[in-house]
Parts: sequence; structure tokens; C-alpha cells
Amino acid sequence: MSIESKTNNRDSKINKKSDYQADSIRVQPHNIEAEEGLIAACLIDGGRDVLTDCIERKISADCFFKPSHQILYKALIDLYQTGDPIDEILLFEHLKKHGKHEEVGGISAIYEIQNRIETAVHSRYFAKIVHEKYLLRRMIRTSRETIDACYQQQEDIETFVEKIEQAVFEISQDRISEGAQSIKVSVDQAVGNINALMNNKQDQGVYSGFRDLDGMTYGFHPGEMIVLAARPSVGKTSLAMNFAENAILPNGNRNATGVLVFSLEMTSAQLATRLICSRSRVDLKRIRDRVASKSDLNQVTQASMELKDTPLWIDDASNSSILDIRAKARRLHTKQQLGLIVIDYLQLIRGADPRIPREQQIADISRGVKGMAKELNVPVVVLSQLNRDSERENRNPRLSDLRESGSIEQDADVVLMLHRPKKKEDEDFEPSSQSDDVEHIKLIIAKQRNGPVGEIDLTFLRKYTRYENFQRLG
Repeated sequence: MSIESKTNNRDSKINKKSDYQADSIRVQPHNIEAEEGLIAACLIDGGRDVLTDCIERKISADCFFKPSHQILYKALIDLYQTGDPIDEILLFEHLKKHGKHEEVGGISAIYEIQNRIETAVHSRYFAKIVHEKYLLRRMIRTSRETIDACYQQQEDIETFVEKIEQAVFEISQDRISEGAQSIKVSVDQAVGNINALMNNKQDQGVYSGFRDLDGMTYGFHPGEMIVLAARPSVGKTSLAMNFAENAILPNGNRNATGVLVFSLEMTSAQLATRLICSRSRVDLKRIRDRVASKSDLNQVTQASMELKDTPLWIDDASNSSILDIRAKARRLHTKQQLGLIVIDYLQLIRGADPRIPREQQIADISRGVKGMAKELNVPVVVLSQLNRDSERENRNPRLSDLRESGSIEQDADVVLMLHRPKKKEDEDFEPSSQSDDVEHIKLIIAKQRNGPVGEIDLTFLRKYTRYENFQRLG
């Protein structure tokens, strides 16, 4: 073993030893009196209201520092779940039945705790203290585990850091959950929304920029997971970038909104090039062939200047997991308010555990995307592939054609599917002489939780990789 290795091992042992010594000197945060007060309040109250409040506050047996208090609270929860009455006698009998009565000190210890307070009126104050001390202990444990993991870190550093960040974030999320509210409050909010809609004052979401689509969806709304699916080369990336362009450079008097794009297939430079050419309506092939005119270059320059000042961010990491994506989106969202997130595309997201079946991995990723939309309260457009069944059977795609997992269909609030109609079936569409560059594409709204489903006609300008509202020629 090298001198450097011996030194590192020695330093590691010294650091671990100092940690253990510090733990033996410093007692972890706790408040025994508050724990006893909370258990006593449960007994005095009969367990119903106080325990219900504890459950809503996400207080579990692990929130108690003293082992005997953990056993007592777990027994109280067991009685609560079975619907049995709760008092000191029944609690003792439940513990005795499960062989736990001696671990808590017997019936005398239960009486002693119950007599600590005379009323349950301060139960919420006790619960707040118990939960806060528990969160502090979790932070200490997570910090210690992080330090140990840093010495043994073997995986990619970016993934490692994101996992640590997620662990800390989960602690901050372990707070009281909002309970049900009176219908009076909900009705007042609904009436306000209706009045705002009637007076055209409500910002209804991030608009796609396509007349017929926005007419059916009223924009992409916060917390929604919007799946945009298609077979390869139909143009789903182009349409998603058109959505992003309309968000950062909206028409009319709407304000620009921040957009974060996760491009797992194309580099950020490639995506920016397509966006510039689409915005400027310049054929990229003319630039590659070095035959672009001065007018073309002026349009490219103008589009580039417009895009430079927009709130658009592109992450082109090709090996991202849903954990990485959520952490990056969360971090940017705290610095710059986002209005839309685009992921291109779902099947390229790395699974957290490669040992489980791919279908289960996709299901976990899909739930993660939906969770991110709700957590950040922004719409998330995630691209997805379709299987070959619709092509093989010569029909329009449907929800069952979503590739690899039915959970995508379940998690999505809106499912959009791009479909290129067969020429013989498309009798009403009369393309221009440049039929290879101008295509008639159908956008199928296959699912929408809060609106209608149906089909929309779009025109795809392939040489500009740009979609436009459909217009019949002639």
C-alpha cells in the first residue's frame, strides 16, 4: 500500500472517530417533555382529534426520540387504525398483547405520562416541537451519511451530488400537508375564475401559438404533464420547439415566460441552430451548401439577436435520470421563474435502477415527470415515441400505441399525437409544388382531463423545421 493510501485511510479513521466522539458528547436534538405531552394529549383526548392532527402533520413513530415513546405512539396509531377506543388501560392491554408492555415501563409509566398535563389544548404546540426536533435529527443523519458517502463515492459526481440534493429536499418537503377546505372558499375561487375568464383577464396558461390547439386546451396549465408523441421523423421536436418559441417570444400583449428544455438527443448548439432557422425562415441546407443569400444571413442575424435576450435554457446532458432532471429544474426554478419545461424525449431518460424491467423504469420516470410538474407548478411537455402498430395497421395512432408503458397514458393530463396522413387519404389537402417541403400533419388530442379531444390540422414546413396553422391552398 502506498504512503498516500495509508495517509488517506488514517485520515478517514480519524474523521470517523471524531464524529463518533462528537455524537457521544452532543446529544441529538429532542424534547422529552413535548413528546410526553403529545402522548398524554392523545390519551386525554381519546386519540381521535389529536391523532388525526398528528397524521396530517406527518408525525410518525420515528419522530419520537425516546424508544419507549416510539412504541407508545405506534400502539396509539394501531388502535386508531382499528377504530378501537383509546385510553390508558386499552393502550396497556394492546402493548401487553404484543409483548411490548415491559419496554415502556408498564402501566405505571403510562399513568405517569398521562398525568403530565391536564388538558389536550396544547397538543398542536407539542406536535410542532416533536416534528421540528425530528427534522433536525434527520438533517444530522443525512449530513453524516453524506460525509461517509463522500469518502466512498464511486459513481459519477453529478449524479452523486443530485442524490444528496434530493435527500435534503425530501426533508424540507416533509412538512404539514394542506387539509380539506370549506366549499365556501372553493366556490369563491371558482366564481373569481369565471369572472376573470368572462372579462378576458385571466392568464389561462402558456399558449402553444397554434390557433386550433389553444382553442381546445386554452393553453398548457401549471402542474400539467403534456405528452407529445409520434413516430420518428414526423417532427415532434420541431413542434415542441415551436411551443417553446411562442412562450419566450409570444405574439400580442402576452408576457414572455421562462422555458427550460432538456434535450437528451440533440446538442444545445444543434437545437439553437434549428430554432434560429425556424424563426428566421431560412433553409439550413442553403447555409450548409454555402449558397445562402445576404438576405438570408440578415434574417439569421436578426433571429439570433431576438433569441439571445429570451428566457430560454437548454440542458443537453445525454445521460440524465429523472432525478437529475428534477434537481436541475428545481434549482433553476428557484433562481428564475419558469413557465414551461420541455423534455426531449422520455424514452432516453436513464432509469434509476437498470436491473428492473424497462417498462417499470418508464413507469417510474413518467411518475417523476408528473411529480415535477406538480412540485414546480409548471406545465411539462414531454416527448414520447409511439410503437409501430399504427403504421403496421394503417390507422391513426391511439393511446395504446404509447411505447413501453401504459403508465404514461395514466399520468398524462394531455396526450397529443402527431400523425402524417397517407396521400390517398388526404384528398382535401392540396400541397404546393414543393410537396416534399410542405406537409399536412394531423395533431390528435387523444386525451385531455379538462377539455375535449379531437383532431387538428397543421402545416409542417420541413425545410424550416417549423409548424404553422393549417391553411388550405387554392
